[in-house]
Amino acid sequence: MEKRVTFNHKTLPYLLLAPQLVITVIFFFLPAGQAMWQSFRLEDPFGLSSQFVGLSNFVELFADDDYVQSFKVTAVFSVLVAVLGLSISLLLAVMANRVVHKAAGIYKTLLIWPYAVATAVAGVLWLFLFSPSVGILAVFLADSGIAWNPRLDGDHAMILVVLASVWKQISYNFLFFLAGLQSIPRSLIEAAAIDGASPARRFWSIVFPLLSPTTFFLLVINVIYAFFDTFAIIDIMTQGGPGSSTAILVYKVYNTGFKGLDIGSSAAQSVVLMLIVVLLTVVQFRYIDRKVNY
Repeated sequence: MEKRVTFNHKTLPYLLLAPQLVITVIFFFLPAGQAMWQSFRLEDPFGLSSQFVGLSNFVELFADDDYVQSFKVTAVFSVLVAVLGLSISLLLAVMANRVVHKAAGIYKTLLIWPYAVATAVAGVLWLFLFSPSVGILAVFLADSGIAWNPRLDGDHAMILVVLASVWKQISYNFLFFLAGLQSIPRSLIEAAAIDGASPARRFWSIVFPLLSPTTFFLLVINVIYAFFDTFAIIDIMTQGGPGSSTAILVYKVYNTGFKGLDIGSSAAQSVVLMLIVVLLTVVQFRYIDRKVNY
């Protein structure tokens, strides 16, 4: 006879959920509600006065060519970070999963270490490596005939922030991909090998479909990472420049609110950014999730 544990205390589930609910309300719902409230108002930078202006903040935003351009910058940046980060991490995970040497644990640990580096520190590290004057890699590029200067060239600046952002996230992706690979039964791969399937065929027909839940989860996480968590890298390395070539949406929110002291416009930008992320997440779960094999 199957044993089951029952809880007669009806409030126990709510008590267990209470800490997480309190954190969610305090750090998500309240700030989001305040941002929506401020987005419809024109506020004094010091909070001394406030005036309701309706949708004026949103109208001014989309009439600003510089803000509209930041949508394109954010789209290019987020796609590059997500695609490159997932691809490189998957390649490293596949290679690490095939290592059977006694030092395999050390090899895998070294690949995870970059995730322990703070985002700002990662930005400083890559900025130093590619500094046009003293950077080791920048000097190598100059000796190779490449006029590298992310301070003046917008494309170079975008490449630099993408490299730093991908490097910072690779370890996180690698950890999940490696766990997913190790959970795949070896008998399936061995059976395909006996049937004569090549390594590439075994990967695309067996391994990758079984990794689809992990890949889908990491896709959502990497998109959110590219939209929000890369702020420190951009602030340290380029400050959104040169011009506005690396000014993604989250940096525009900061620049308008904390440097320009335009609280209403900054709040409107944060609302737009929140709606975009929610829409992307819904689209991912609505359409991409259909192709995931659980």
